[in-house]
Amino acid sequence: MLYDMYQFQDDLIAPVRAFARHVRFGPIPTLPLLEDGFSRFDAAMEMMSRFRLSHTRPAFGIDRVRVGNRDVEVREEVTLDLPFGKLLHFAKDVETAQPSILVVAPLSGHFATLLRGTVQTLLADHDVYITDWTNARDVPLSAGMFGIEDYVDYTIRFLEAIGPNGNILAVCQPCVQALIAVAVMSAQDNPATPRTMTLMAGPIDTRESPTEVNELATGKPLDWFEDNLITTVPARYPGAGRKVYPGFVQLFAFMSMNMKRHTAQHRKLYTHLARGEMAEAQKIKDFYDEYFAVLDLTAEFYLETIDRIFQTPELAQGTFTYRGEVVDPGAIRRTALLTVEGGRDDICALGQTAAAHDLCRSLRPHLKRHHLQANVGHYGVFNGRRWEREIYPVVRNLILAME
Repeated sequence: MLYDMYQFQDDLIAPVRAFARHVRFGPIPTLPLLEDGFSRFDAAMEMMSRFRLSHTRPAFGIDRVRVGNRDVEVREEVTLDLPFGKLLHFAKDVETAQPSILVVAPLSGHFATLLRGTVQTLLADHDVYITDWTNARDVPLSAGMFGIEDYVDYTIRFLEAIGPNGNILAVCQPCVQALIAVAVMSAQDNPATPRTMTLMAGPIDTRESPTEVNELATGKPLDWFEDNLITTVPARYPGAGRKVYPGFVQLFAFMSMNMKRHTAQHRKLYTHLARGEMAEAQKIKDFYDEYFAVLDLTAEFYLETIDRIFQTPELAQGTFTYRGEVVDPGAIRRTALLTVEGGRDDICALGQTAAAHDLCRSLRPHLKRHHLQANVGHYGVFNGRRWEREIYPVVRNLILAME
């Protein structure tokens, strides 16, 4: 019912958006008495035409990257295509082989393109792969279910497809699944077990310094989340009948936490458009084009995340089972560990990711490293200037040291 209501509202607004697109003036007349009015009207129509969400993955748009002293062409290739996600390879032709790395993207309401900046930076020195998750509303019911343990399965299969001597870097929510995957592979002496594991701003132990996000996840019983946030995909989509946690619900929840900031940004966007400051306006539009592209999660994955990671941090407590067997991070003996936290992270607070060091008790001290980046929030850990200049060199040096 929730999805149907959202779709009905979006269908009602669609003609208004179309009208706004078609009545824009385009080039503004240069008559001084009319120019300001035309500019404001045109800006208002563009703002109205943008009043929508997208449910399609944006393009990564990474065509070239600087490697050494030359620009190299980048090609997107699908290495492994599974129902709920693809292993996407950013292939490039370079003379010297580079360390391979799997970037494990969050499955939390946005597409993997949210990590575009992460990938772009890594590409200079690494052979980069990423988990490209599929919008659950586009996956037919015949594909079955997809929960946390299935996510671990996919991570292991992706690492095996990349081959031995790889590395893994997980961002935010999937730090838990990445740690589980490496622990399972280590216990089985899997030849594709990665050499290094970088966990960035992830909820390994949500009991440490709980944030507002943690409190929202633990403040109500699991039944409340199932009754109020889970809905059914409408008949018009390939995944018709699948139970999902809609991406638009996740987006509205995140926006409500910082509504003043988002409102201010859209006012700024209108002002830039009205003044003809297109370069400044484009920066804001690019951010929100990505931010407003949402994907749905399977109901089982979302509810298991609430239950097994937030309400009962099973991995941190030593009770997480994978395919019937208790997962022991102590099985990790040769994979170097790097944890990264942001000093101003209000989503995954200090200590939650660093908890992985206590769990990986068999690692010798020289195989463990923690990096605290002061004055960055959650997104600044994996994107932006400080990621590029201060955090990435730490990641790169760890991988080089293990080569």
